[in-house]
Amino acid sequence: MSAVRAIALALLATLAAGLGGCGGGDDAAKKPTATAPPPSPPAVRIGTKDFTEEDVLGELYAQALEARGFDVDLKRNVGSSEIIHQALDNGVLDMYPEYVGVLLSEVADVTMRPSSPDAAYRLAKAFEERNGFTMLAQTPFSDSNALAVKPSYAKRTGVRSIDDLKRASPRPRIGAPKEFQARFEGLVGLRRVYGIRKPRYRVLDFGERYAALDSGRVDVTVVLTTERQLSSRRYVILRDPRRLFASGHVAPVISRRVLQAHGPRFRQIVDAVSAKLTTDAMRAMNGAVDIDQRAPGDVAAEFLRRKGLL
Repeated sequence: MSAVRAIALALLATLAAGLGGCGGGDDAAKKPTATAPPPSPPAVRIGTKDFTEEDVLGELYAQALEARGFDVDLKRNVGSSEIIHQALDNGVLDMYPEYVGVLLSEVADVTMRPSSPDAAYRLAKAFEERNGFTMLAQTPFSDSNALAVKPSYAKRTGVRSIDDLKRASPRPRIGAPKEFQARFEGLVGLRRVYGIRKPRYRVLDFGERYAALDSGRVDVTVVLTTERQLSSRRYVILRDPRRLFASGHVAPVISRRVLQAHGPRFRQIVDAVSAKLTTDAMRAMNGAVDIDQRAPGDVAAEFLRRKGLL
């Protein structure tokens, strides 16, 4: 065999071996191999403020999501809007239910009142989206702040609206939670909007308000319009002709990053819960907790089962 032919055969053998190796690699690549499933997104951290209705709302959203397979870490009683929104900003929370008007006045510092609840919602949502968050659908119910008195006080003094308070004699004793002192929807707004400059003010725990009115310790207190106590005729809500208290529809505020990570089903579940929350429904659930002394989680579960959401 010539040297040239020997070299050619060696090259062919080398090439054949290379092709064989490549073929073997292709076959190996075609064999099914076990791959790890993509990691699940972390649990959604839902926070609530420090009063009954927020406890109920947190349970409603958390239980509905958990029933559909989402991991939820519910953090109860975080604090007022100012505190809980800061927790959201700091990345400690991913979502919490907020009142549109309170968000505008106490977080976004918008004291001009929008022309309608829908306009208020759009303004609040735009504010959140500038900061990496968004708002999901708002509820049918509106739980606004309001001022209430006993019927006997209204009859004795002629007070029927907030405007009347500055003419009442003696000066009315107003009782409310501590944050009311520094809020626009509080003493700040009463001074700026209604000219009520030096009320006699008493700090009350949230749960003390109605008892303080009933006992005569205060003449006026702040109430939430979905509280079951207001279904009776034991209290008079003062008219608010200058619209100090804004839209009280609730819309969950959520991190846009977290919402994207959990996909469209997450939004659909939360929006489905919100759509069922009427004024009558919230008054019934709030009363079941505050008056009937039932656990918020039990009250929420009963409502969700009745609505086919659990």
